[in-house]
Amino acid sequence: MTQRALDSSGEQTPGPSRPTMIDAGAELDPVHPMEPPPPRRPDGLSTAEVAERVARGEVNDVPVRSSRSVTEIVRANVFTRFNLIIGVLWVIMLFVAPIQDSLFGFVIVANTGIGIIQEWRAKKTLDSLAVIGEAKPTVRRDGVAAEISTSEIVLGDLVELGPGDKVVVDGTVSEADSLEIDESLLTGEADPVIKRAGDPVMSGSFVVAGGGAFTATKVGREAYAAQLAEEASRFTLVHSELRSGISTILKYVTWMMVPTAIGLIISQLVVKDNNFKESVARTVGGIVPMIPEGLVLLTSVAFAIGVVRLGRKQCLVQELPAIEGLARVDVVCLDKTGTLTEGGMDVTEVRPLNGSDEAYVAQVLRTFGSSDPRPNASLQAIIDAYPAADGDALPAGGDDDALPAGGGDAESWTVTDAMPFSSARKDSGAAFPEADGTDTVWLLGAPDVLLSEGDATLTEIEQLNEQGLRVLLLARAEGELDAPGAAAGAAPTALVVLEQRLRPDAGDTLAYFADQNVATKVISGDNAVSVGAVAGKLGLAGAENTLDARRLPTDPDEMATAMEENAVFGRVTPQQKRDMVAALQSRGHTVAMTGDGVNDVLALKDADIGVSMGSGSEATRAVAQIVLLNNSFATLPSATTEGRRVIGNITRVATLFLTKTVYSVLLAILVVCFQVEYPFLPRHLTLLSTLTIGVPAFFLALAPNKERAQPHFVRRVMRYAIPSGVIAAAATFATYLVARHHYSGEGALEAETSVATLTLFLVSMWVLAIIARPYTWWRVGLVAAMGLGFLIVLVVPWLQDFFALKLVGAPMPWTAVGIAVAAAALLEFTWRWVGRRFGM
Repeated sequence: MTQRALDSSGEQTPGPSRPTMIDAGAELDPVHPMEPPPPRRPDGLSTAEVAERVARGEVNDVPVRSSRSVTEIVRANVFTRFNLIIGVLWVIMLFVAPIQDSLFGFVIVANTGIGIIQEWRAKKTLDSLAVIGEAKPTVRRDGVAAEISTSEIVLGDLVELGPGDKVVVDGTVSEADSLEIDESLLTGEADPVIKRAGDPVMSGSFVVAGGGAFTATKVGREAYAAQLAEEASRFTLVHSELRSGISTILKYVTWMMVPTAIGLIISQLVVKDNNFKESVARTVGGIVPMIPEGLVLLTSVAFAIGVVRLGRKQCLVQELPAIEGLARVDVVCLDKTGTLTEGGMDVTEVRPLNGSDEAYVAQVLRTFGSSDPRPNASLQAIIDAYPAADGDALPAGGDDDALPAGGGDAESWTVTDAMPFSSARKDSGAAFPEADGTDTVWLLGAPDVLLSEGDATLTEIEQLNEQGLRVLLLARAEGELDAPGAAAGAAPTALVVLEQRLRPDAGDTLAYFADQNVATKVISGDNAVSVGAVAGKLGLAGAENTLDARRLPTDPDEMATAMEENAVFGRVTPQQKRDMVAALQSRGHTVAMTGDGVNDVLALKDADIGVSMGSGSEATRAVAQIVLLNNSFATLPSATTEGRRVIGNITRVATLFLTKTVYSVLLAILVVCFQVEYPFLPRHLTLLSTLTIGVPAFFLALAPNKERAQPHFVRRVMRYAIPSGVIAAAATFATYLVARHHYSGEGALEAETSVATLTLFLVSMWVLAIIARPYTWWRVGLVAAMGLGFLIVLVVPWLQDFFALKLVGAPMPWTAVGIAVAAAALLEFTWRWVGRRFGM
């Protein structure tokens, strides 16, 4: 007899789980070596035996983590390619130039420290959430079943299993009650495997039906999937267009920087016969700004702060790029139960069919419910309506006196066999002898599956479905319960009408996605009309466009068309959910899938972003990138907003950083070609970078941003950064050349540097002003504060001396301003043209 019946729609009772992701792929060997079954120990290990195994180290001590260790965080932030370059240049500057020319080094130290602290905060958030959602497998010791931490399992422990539970260590089945296990995450085979006593089970697989228990034969790092689980659940930076785009940019920057820097060194140290120390300082001043060192920092900080913000809302991000990925989603596939509706249901009516006695039906339902110690939502509703008690618990209209001959009481009806729910069959079953000795076989499941097409009862059911009610059919079958085709010819006995509890926040969430032009598809194992009615109550656009998945085309292209034309799908099997996700992806859609039942696992695994409810089955949470620990579908808009904030803001600040890189490289090339001194010292560019990039970029990167994420990050950034950098470099160098003809004598180079710095600052400020749009009070204040900061440097004597900035005379500074104004006008024209030509 099964330990747990499942819902007729395929929705399963959520169970405890831990946030671990396993995806070994199909290349693993699906053939499991048979092991001799361990001695049968129905009571499990004793306390003394557990203590002995712990002393021997036979414990499941795999350190599965949801984030990088502190050591890895420090190493990743400190030991970078650009930190090495800047570190070497910093050491050189400390020996050959005043301290103000070494400020860039202190800025890098501060930036690195900020990155480490922010990521450490994100790590603490991830780890604390992982502990909250940690799996608590049920282990039997001394004959008593109790939940313990996965890490406390020892070799030889007897671990109980139920539908939705994940096998956490390798073992051998000791007890099996219609036990079916899905090993697709390990072998790639989608069909569940029936397990019997003595069969091996492997960590990473999960139970889809039935129940039982297994004895742990391999724990810790010896378990089959332990290494995969540990690796897959770590902090990961893969599959992110943002990060891969920045890596691509940095690769090209390195290629440009190396030859340019060599040419600049030769120009300043060999061709020009200058003071050696000043030549070194100006050479370093030309190399340092080529490096967009803060871009990587701000990306990490933006991701880390996103994790912390979502963590406060009980949203566990198991893979950081999932924040970005959710923001790029244009289709969200929702599972109804647990997402649009709450887990609980209520029996609103039981309609006897074909003259069945109401009290007799109540007795059957009572027995059906009492057979399952771990009922799902539908069966729990039946148990609540028909508790296993004496006749006084019968619903109105039914009493003991009304029972037919042989009815008996609840205690005389004992379930002798049970059949777990199957998403393919859409029903579950039970067999029990009645008081008169008659053996009866009962099925409880989807009416439109159990009844033949054209049955008159279907019309009645259709009317109930149109009201958004869930309807189960109780039918009496002939023959053996597990016989093929047991449902054929089953005699309809009663309709069980269930009312689902709508999530109060689901309507607002659906409205949010509609407002953001994100298509919403409701995919369920329930009747399509009933699901459509529920979705309609919540205001889903297109809820009237329903389709029974049994009529869904098998051709991927035709299926994709059907997916795009309809919004609600019913009677969907687990494999169909997977195929539907693939069909949408084939049309170029970025697909998110939400779910909480085992029947959602395959689709969650294949979707671009898998989202699981915190109360979902352990297997569901195992493959999801995002787990909503508060079980609130309304958290998804927050996660989407965080992703859009990260993508939109990093795109903005990347343009700032790369504009600086472009104009720095071009200035160096122009200096080499014209054989002149490099116009800037490191202190000048440190000041400019701080005021026009560093400080504003930090605020802009963390600002609210609800712009829809756009693809092609590198292309979009470079469309603006290259022309901006070219204009800034041309305007600055033009000012510098004019100043070289204007000034002469002692102090001429310092005066030329000052006016060139003024032009570059003004042009860079205009780039910042463009990027800061649309303006809000704080964005205007930010730009104004940066301008005021530069003005203070120009007017305060000791700051003039510290930064070697002093405007000499009036004609040349005003010329510098005029050139900057012309460059700003050209910038405006260029940005508008690029926006019209390629789109923002």
